[in-house]
Amino acid sequence: MVRKKSISDSALVSGYIHGDESALSVLIHRHQQRLFSFIYSKVKDKDITEDVFQDTFIKVIRTLKKGNYNEEGKFLPWVMRIAHNLVIDHFRKSNRMPAFNTTDEFDIFSVLGDGNLNAEKQIIQEQIFADVKELVNELPTEQKEVLIMRMYKDMSFKEISENTGVSINTALGRMRYALINMRKLIEKHKIILVN
Repeated sequence: MVRKKSISDSALVSGYIHGDESALSVLIHRHQQRLFSFIYSKVKDKDITEDVFQDTFIKVIRTLKKGNYNEEGKFLPWVMRIAHNLVIDHFRKSNRMPAFNTTDEFDIFSVLGDGNLNAEKQIIQEQIFADVKELVNELPTEQKEVLIMRMYKDMSFKEISENTGVSINTALGRMRYALINMRKLIEKHKIILVN
């Protein structure tokens, strides 16, 4: 056991994948306190923390056994990301995250502004920002460009028109299609955005 202290996480992961069950025990023991503290700082409940911790390593084991692990040398950040997503899932399942219907009147970006955030809302908002950023990156280039100028740089359609060299109507059309496509992507990826 002393010998395994000096073994890197990636070597332990490799060992576990190739049948050394004790390698996983070393990894869990090595990162248990940090991961447990991270989860507890988000959920503020010991029982829920233990559940999320267990679920995190169940997911880690499943991913490793399927051979889907490819985070070379980044085991802890990968495990923390899994735990983070499971915390988000916990908040969603406990109905503290209402879902929005995606209607024509629904503005995706209206969910992004909240001044007073407690720890729970902060982690949820971070996930929303990450989800929205991924959605924006999936848009066609022209739509993405107009949407970023309008929503993130707060530019008028006249300014967007001048910056992109297209008419105001074209800029408006690209914005409209960007929002339509984002709604489709939200449904496709089953993303829940909350206020």
